[in-house]
Amino acid sequence: MASARRIDPHLFVIHGGTGDLARRKLFPALYRLLTDEGQHGSCHVLGVGRSDLDDVRYRELVREAFIEAGLPTDASQPWCTECLHYQQITDIETGGEVLAGRIREIEKSASLPGNRVFYLALPPQAFSGTIRSIGEAGLNHGEGWTRLVIEKPFGTDLESARELNRLVHHYFDESQVYRIDHYLGKETVQNLSVLRFANTVFESLWKRDRIRSVHITVSELLGLEGRAGYYESTGAFRDMIQNHLTQLVTLLAMEPPARFDAESIRNEKVKVLRSIKALEPDEVVLGQYTSGELDGVQVPGYLDEEGVGSVNLKLAIDNWRWKGVPFFLRTGKRMPKRMTRIVIEFRRPPISMFGSESQVTSNSNRLLITLQPDEAFHLLFEV
Repeated sequence: MASARRIDPHLFVIHGGTGDLARRKLFPALYRLLTDEGQHGSCHVLGVGRSDLDDVRYRELVREAFIEAGLPTDASQPWCTECLHYQQITDIETGGEVLAGRIREIEKSASLPGNRVFYLALPPQAFSGTIRSIGEAGLNHGEGWTRLVIEKPFGTDLESARELNRLVHHYFDESQVYRIDHYLGKETVQNLSVLRFANTVFESLWKRDRIRSVHITVSELLGLEGRAGYYESTGAFRDMIQNHLTQLVTLLAMEPPARFDAESIRNEKVKVLRSIKALEPDEVVLGQYTSGELDGVQVPGYLDEEGVGSVNLKLAIDNWRWKGVPFFLRTGKRMPKRMTRIVIEFRRPPISMFGSESQVTSNSNRLLITLQPDEAFHLLFEV
């Protein structure tokens, strides 16, 4: 029987600890990880936010998130009581000293060795001030190891990304920094490399003379859900296209890496990105959802939200493997159903030798890779 992985005792600090990402993704993931590994007490979590909350009310908020995620609240309550904390910071620029004091207090009471993770689950415009505040308070280096985790999107354009990088490197070594896209944590996304490179039946067909087109669709039931301020400044392109969907494109289109490690995979992904042609205006379709009824409940349109409906675009990858194969990327909110799916459409037979009376219609063979809500692989072919 395999032994559990050892998780170093540490403090996991979530900036944006009351936000949508923390409630829907981070807390359920942290709890499941620590439960599966049987190491509840090894990780204490400190949520940081503007909301006027104390530890007790914050723990109740997280328990509600666990209920929404389908986790057993009776089992999670002891962990919330023992390992979950909250610190209100109303001014990012000057809140570093307050945060440092609270961190030292928790580490002393929990006998933690000084290992820290600072996770920025924040709107992009808050990254710079938060990083500067952490660094100026001396929290960028401690008695143990320190990690800075920056959620996408990283900058709004090339120059802003470079400026953010300069700020990060002013306070942190590159070895301490993780720029992440949480989409890559999905099991089926991680499985894409195995599907391609562990099965010659697929990899031998993974090229332009066998594949007709590639379709990647991410449709969401939810609308803005109170995030109009974030979405108006970020939009579907920065929220979904340049992050989640582009990561899927690189995993599907990259060449076999020399080794299965982070640096080798990154190098192959970058080659794909450099081969993508600049988009033309007629290759992008934008839209906004309107008001309507969802599950018997009237929901507002995009322009009625307090505080983009959809984006469709076509990518062309100009290299030997993919020249002439269009990649269609689609994403939208308030769609008929929640689904993330990749469709690899293979080329049709050059000649259909079966007459019109035949039940064989010579449709394209397709490989369907479903990432959510139910992970699955389907191969469609004629018999």
